[in-house]
Amino acid sequence: MTADWCSWLRADFTAYLTIGEIEDFAARVLSHLRTPSSRRFSAAVTPGRNNPLTLKAEPVQGGHAFFVRLTPNGDDGACHLQMEIDPIDATELREMFDALHASVVL
Repeated sequence: MTADWCSWLRADFTAYLTIGEIEDFAARVLSHLRTPSSRRFSAAVTPGRNNPLTLKAEPVQGGHAFFVRLTPNGDDGACHLQMEIDPIDATELREMFDALHASVVL
């Protein structure tokens, strides 16, 4: 994964996720996306690890904007990488996470 913003910030690292972690994460996100009301939610991609990767979703005009936060040195608020993802339509999100979940379900 690489983050590069105006060549001022660069962070390169390899991330390894198990099929179980991906399946669990996709299922948790889908449970939020399938609720009738669009509200904010947060889900850790890698709960219990010393470098948690967390996705926070904010409802925006029929979809969600996302904030992805990685703390490579544990749960430390000083050293982290945060990325923002523009709003994505709720139906499109459900379809993408349905496809992701279906591709990893054992």
